[in-house]
Order: sequence, then structure tokens, then C-alpha cells
Amino acid sequence: MPPEPRTAGKPALRQRIGRHVLLSLLLIWALGSAVVLVVGSHFVAEAFDRALLDDAHALALHVRGGPDGALHLDLTPREADLLRFDQHESVRFAVWSDTGALLGGDEALPGGTSSGIKGGDHRYRFSDTVVEGREMRRTTLRIEGPPGYTVVMAETTSQRAQLLGRLLLFSVLAQLWLLVVLGSWLLRGIERDLRPLADLQDAMARRDAADLQPLPGALTTGARTSDVERLGEALDGLLARVRRGLQAQREFAGNVAHELRTPLAGIRAQAGNALAQDDPAIWRSELQGIADAEQRASRTVDQLLALARAAEGEIALPLQTVALDALVRRVLLRYLPRADALGVDLGAEGLDAPVAVRGDAGLIEGILNNLLDNALRYGRGEPPRITVMLEQAPPWAVLRVADNGPGTGEGLDGGDDTPMVRRWIQGEQGRRLGHGAGLGLAIVGRYAELMKGRVWMEESPGGGVTACVHLPLAEMEPDQNAPGIRPPSVAS
Repeated sequence: MPPEPRTAGKPALRQRIGRHVLLSLLLIWALGSAVVLVVGSHFVAEAFDRALLDDAHALALHVRGGPDGALHLDLTPREADLLRFDQHESVRFAVWSDTGALLGGDEALPGGTSSGIKGGDHRYRFSDTVVEGREMRRTTLRIEGPPGYTVVMAETTSQRAQLLGRLLLFSVLAQLWLLVVLGSWLLRGIERDLRPLADLQDAMARRDAADLQPLPGALTTGARTSDVERLGEALDGLLARVRRGLQAQREFAGNVAHELRTPLAGIRAQAGNALAQDDPAIWRSELQGIADAEQRASRTVDQLLALARAAEGEIALPLQTVALDALVRRVLLRYLPRADALGVDLGAEGLDAPVAVRGDAGLIEGILNNLLDNALRYGRGEPPRITVMLEQAPPWAVLRVADNGPGTGEGLDGGDDTPMVRRWIQGEQGRRLGHGAGLGLAIVGRYAELMKGRVWMEESPGGGVTACVHLPLAEMEPDQNAPGIRPPSVAS
């Protein structure tokens, strides 16, 4: 059975977003309903209380004073019935004098206190009470004398509760309808905005492992959000890096196969010839040829590996401050025995002043090794002389390796696009001697490029070749694209 995918049991992104959106909407709906309940209850109670207070004021108008100064309620039985009449509620009233005498109404309705809100020459307050086992809302109106009296009006609260319930019901239903509409619109919007992400996923899932071409533009530029567009660009960048890595691997494999075929075939032929002979002198000659061919093959492999490491270094190469003068001095001391053995005058200029550059010590040493090795192989004049020069031309440090040999025969013009700096290109002297594979200067150019530098070849004054390497000084980082920053030609 195929292994269970790692995403099994995990919700999709649109499901998680939709869940968060719906939960937020439900929370807002619940909070809105609570607000409607509180606000509606306040205003419904205020409206009914005002109506109850108006009835109390109307009842107070029927209180009269007699000739003897005593108060009485001038209210006929019909008017009393009309005052108590309500289609939905039970209404009761009572009028009490300051002496505690009941002037009219229901004796079961106590007067209580009216020390509440003051309005003109009277005071009133609202309160809840229970009369004969029924909850009622009561207003107590105090009329100042002389003589003073208190009017009490009370009614049951069923109508208030029904009105508040209807208000809450219609409000909740309206909000619920809006919630459904808004939720559907948001879910469709989320589905629409995430569709490019799903299309991108499907495109990557259907793609063959060997297909490293950039994604179709419709998958990235057609995205509705910048996040999906940036994701597509990041995937394109990753595919490009993988494509360059695979290309470098294929190139390396092809280079190895191409360059080792000839020396290995020569070694095989020389070994076969030596085995077919009985003369020790021929054996020695063939063995020497095999050793020379093995040395050339080993040097070619080393150069190919160096180019592969240079390609890998493009991913992340930390640049540090390097004392260039000390490094050049150290490399020259290592090459002096070889130069003396070949009878070459190896000299240096400009190493007394300290020069610090931003680069990698290993790459700079690789540049010097290749340049000095080429100069010792091909740059032998009469008498043979090689000069290493170091100077500062802010924002660059300029390293030159000059010989007085026969030159390249390539008509060098001092540009950094010199053909010899490209891979597999050899000068006339190299082709004549049959040494190398045209990789040394390609390695030099690649190393310099990784350190944001430049390299090119020029004809030396008086004959020979000068290799010029520009590296950025440590105290200033040159902008490769800025006008006037391009390393000048030696001839200029």
C-alpha cells in the first residue's frame, strides 16, 4: 500500500480561513444580539415607564381639596374603570394622603417612598413590586402640598417582555440573514483568492522531475494577491537555481569525460606499446610519457573540481577582509623554488604597503596559483621574467601578473570579455605546447566574479601577457552597475 500522505487529517487552508471567518462572524452576531437585548430593554422600559408616569399625572389631576381643607379623589366609577382598563396588562392605582389615609384606589398598593427624580413641584420614582403574588412595575408620584399626597400607578410587565422578545427576535433574524449573506460572500472571496494557490500546487504536482522551466506566467502574474505572486517568483527562483546546479553537474560530467578521454587513451596506448617491447629504454620512455600524461590529467581534474566549487560558491560565499599583500607574499615564496628550477626571474612590486580587500583567501590564492602556473608554463622570454604587481586604485585593489613570453597571438584588447578567460579557450602557445585544457583563466575569472571583481588579459609592454585582477577594497564596496566603477584598462 502506498504511504499515507503527510497532509492526511489536516484541514485545507481555505477551510481554516473559512472557519476563522465564520467563528468571528458568529462571535460578532452574539455580541450584537447582546447589545440589542441590553439597549432594547432599556428603551422599552423607558417607554412604558413614561406612559405609566403620564397616567399617574392624569390621576393626580382628579385629586381635589374640600371646603374643610381635606383631600378627596374626584373620580367616578366609570372613570376609575377606564383608568384600570388595558387589553394586555392589569393596572392598579392608589392615592394616599400625607396622613396615611387612602383617598382612592387599591389599598393593597402601598405608597412607599418617592424620593427619586425631581420634576417641578413633585418627585417620582420607578420600582418593581409584587401585588397579590403578581410582579408589577410601579411609579410613585409625590405631589407637594399643602396638603401633599402620593399617587401610585402599577401595571404588570407581560407586554414589556413580549415587545422586548419581538424586538430581539426580529433583530436576531435580520443579523442572522446578514451573517449568512456576508459569510457566503467571504467564503466565495476566499475560494477565489486561493484558487491561484491551488492552481500553482496542481501545476507543481503534475510537473515532471526533469522539467525545471519557469512556471507559466498566468500562475504568478494572474494572482489576486502579492503573496501568491511572490510565492510563484520564489518557486521560479528555486527552479532556476536547481536548473543551474544540474547544468553545472552535467557540464562537469561532460568536461571530465571530454578531457580525460584523450590522456587515458594515450596512457593506454603507451602502456600497450611498452608491454609489446623488450627494450628497458623503451619501457622507461613510455613510463615517463605515462607519468606526464597522468600529471596533465590530474591537473585537469583539479581545475574541473575548482570550477565546480566555484559554481557551488555562487549559492553563498561569505566575504571577509583579507590582507592581500601578505597573501601574495606567501604564495610567491611557495613558487620561488619552482621558478628557480626553471630559471625564471620571479619578482614582485608594491608589496610593501598594506592592502586589505573584501574576498575569500582560498579563492584569491586559487587566482594566484593559476596565474603563476600559466606564466611559468607559457611565459618564458629571453631571459624569462615574471613580475607580480600590487597597487591600489580606489575602490579597487589591482593585482597584475606579467610575463615577457611570446604572448598569446590572440590580439588582446584589454577587455574583461577576453576569449581566453572563457572555458576551453587556449592561446597559441598553449596549443603548441599541448599543456592544459584552457580552464585556468576560466577559473580565475569565475573566482574574481564570485568576489565582485573583474579579470582580463592584456599584452605586456615589450611583449608577453599581463593578467589584471581587480578586487574591491575592504573599506569601500564598489557598485558594479554604477557608472565609472568599471575597472579601467591598463592601457588607459
